[in-house]
Amino acid sequence: MTQPKSILVTGSIAYDYLMSFPGDFREHILPESLESISLSFLVTSMVKRRGGIAPNIAYTLALLGGQAQIFGTVGEDFNDYRQWLEERGVDTTYARVVPGKFTASWFATTDLKNAQLASFYPGAMEDAATLSLDDVIQKPDLVMVSPNDPAAMDKVIRESKALGIEYAYDPSQQVVRVDGNTLRTGLDGATALFVNEYEFELIQKKTGFSADDIIQHVKFAVVTRGPKGASVYAEGKTFDVKAIDTDKTMEPTGSGDAFRGGFLTGYRRGWDWTLCAEMGSMAATYCLESEGPQGHAYTPAEFVERFRMHFDDGGILNDLL
Repeated sequence: MTQPKSILVTGSIAYDYLMSFPGDFREHILPESLESISLSFLVTSMVKRRGGIAPNIAYTLALLGGQAQIFGTVGEDFNDYRQWLEERGVDTTYARVVPGKFTASWFATTDLKNAQLASFYPGAMEDAATLSLDDVIQKPDLVMVSPNDPAAMDKVIRESKALGIEYAYDPSQQVVRVDGNTLRTGLDGATALFVNEYEFELIQKKTGFSADDIIQHVKFAVVTRGPKGASVYAEGKTFDVKAIDTDKTMEPTGSGDAFRGGFLTGYRRGWDWTLCAEMGSMAATYCLESEGPQGHAYTPAEFVERFRMHFDDGGILNDLL
């Protein structure tokens, strides 16, 4: 059997602090007094969740028994998170602590109408561009360039090209922030593109590229479509895969990252495009059914058993067992 590709997952590493307000924000906002607004909400619950795109993707890779290594900057408060990831098979060697800073954090309060007030503290993520692929001792076969500080994403792309390392471009949430030239540079030389359907359209608008232009830039492109499934564009063909119906949906946070982890598990083993996307769909479903992007767990055997209730793998997934 061919040795699976090694993957280094770059991107944000963060904590999510989620709070609930037992009322309606609108009842406390006076439009005529916005210039002097000063509000404090007493919340009834708070949860702290492990998040960040790089660990979310790596977590699924590890659940499916594969190599999972993250690359990013974290704060002095990362020790418990590091231990938790390491215990679950995620290599945090290149999660570097920035002295005097906290790990990037998202603070969100949601009211009874699902309106939300939130703040994002980038913290140690601001220093992500100080990292270099030159410091990675064992060079990976593929680098996943996921949302992070834009300067860090640009640097990883430049270094991947200079070192001759294949990279998958996953701008997703940062598509809104960066300009067309940055997106064109990311696409130029990328092995793959991962986006959702809205981001795919936004990239076209910002770059001036058509959908076909973008697809021609990469070996394969993956466009997720939520409950409509996903499409893989490769080898001049389109491979469509359904989403898995579930009545246990808790929240969508991290489901796209789980999809990437499932897809990459198949890709690193050289499996066909349809099977890779089906694995992504199954992994995303597990995430949808849990609270938080890393609130789910399964063994490879459990994953395979459930997978075969929806898709036919022809026995290939036995390699995961």
